[in-house]
Amino acid sequence: MAIKTYAVLLRGINVGGHKKVPMAELRTLLEGLGHGGVRTYLQSGNAVLAADHGDEESLAAEVRAAIEEHFGFAVDVLVRDHAYLKAVADACPFPAADLEAKQLHVTYFSGPVDPARFASVDQQAFLPEEFRLGDRALYLYAPDGLGRSKLAEQLAKPRLTKGLIATTRNWNTVARLEEMTRA
Repeated sequence: MAIKTYAVLLRGINVGGHKKVPMAELRTLLEGLGHGGVRTYLQSGNAVLAADHGDEESLAAEVRAAIEEHFGFAVDVLVRDHAYLKAVADACPFPAADLEAKQLHVTYFSGPVDPARFASVDQQAFLPEEFRLGDRALYLYAPDGLGRSKLAEQLAKPRLTKGLIATTRNWNTVARLEEMTRA
């Protein structure tokens, strides 16, 4: 099997002193699983690795189990290949080049998202904030940033994300992970 490069997205680590996963330890852990080219980006749970076995789902399960065994707590993990990350970046419905990175975010989902899931969200009530759905992704334009976004708060409600792993990255991280996974 050919070697493929993947981004590993960990959800909810190193936030407020909870679920601490030092990036150096994460790199060592991933290398110990037999992966090459391991790199991390920022402290918020972004890694890149090269694998000659498995697919996104099996790699996510492998990393999830290794983290739980090593660190003693469960972490949601998504793994995405370069082609997917590039397609998500290319399909952005907002003018990414004209916006500050803090204004544009992508929430990656573990599976497909039916628009009916978000039909109850009154988009008009949150303007100028907006969201659009993509392939296992949600694009969020929040002009005042994620921390002040009322729409982001609404979109994160458990009833909307039930049954899915959902993890959000700002546009700088979206672009950087696409770049880091390029072969």
